[in-house]
Amino acid sequence: MNVALPALIVFIILLPGFIFRSGLKRAERTSVDFSPFGRAVAESVVWAVLIHLALLSLSSAVFARQFEPTILMNLLSSAPVIQAQAVQLVGAEFASIARYIVFVLLLSHAIPIVVRTAISRFRLDRDSAAFSAIFRFHDAPWYYLLTGADFAEDEQPDMVIVSAIVEVAKEAVLYVGVLDDFYFDSEGQLDRLILQKVSRRPLASDKPLDGNGSDRFYPIDGDNFVLRYSEAITLNVQYVKLTALEPQGASVNAGR
Repeated sequence: MNVALPALIVFIILLPGFIFRSGLKRAERTSVDFSPFGRAVAESVVWAVLIHLALLSLSSAVFARQFEPTILMNLLSSAPVIQAQAVQLVGAEFASIARYIVFVLLLSHAIPIVVRTAISRFRLDRDSAAFSAIFRFHDAPWYYLLTGADFAEDEQPDMVIVSAIVEVAKEAVLYVGVLDDFYFDSEGQLDRLILQKVSRRPLASDKPLDGNGSDRFYPIDGDNFVLRYSEAITLNVQYVKLTALEPQGASVNAGR
């Protein structure tokens, strides 16, 4: 009995489901997926079954090629003679089967990208959306915080301003800038923020209570300012929505 062959076949059959599940998630962690093993396997098996059913049905309708489940069962058989006969039948159609496997793997990688893009484009994952419990990317909390993805489309912020307090030479310094991009480490923790138009000031020069202080911020030269999240003591996120120009000047609505 060839024990390795059934294991290889099961692996090939279920692999598209694991690829599909992994690609569909917007996860900030890039290392090990700590989802419960049973849930991860169950979801992957369901996706694999659905993908194969859809493609086999399409193949039957378009190419008039019928799937023979008995051949698959014989390949998984523990009887050497039955298994060998099934191998010969598969060998006769090896080119078609190989094309199907390659197509399934490519499709299981491409479809999640399209679905994930559509979910974000039509804002189906927004916290107040009707089916957010289904479409929301629960493994990406920083994504929603730093992009303002939970706003309605007409309230989408034009920019996100980040304020962070960093200890420099044992002195607390406040940095303020427009968020351009952000990155995570392999454990899903926020690693660094890319800011533009950054200004700084010592926290000791905070705004007086009467609000009559002079310009307390000092601009920082440069195009991109890299702020490491591990060095930030506090982090403040402000969403800014620009409105149309009025005769008196530009009006800005900020905050959430």
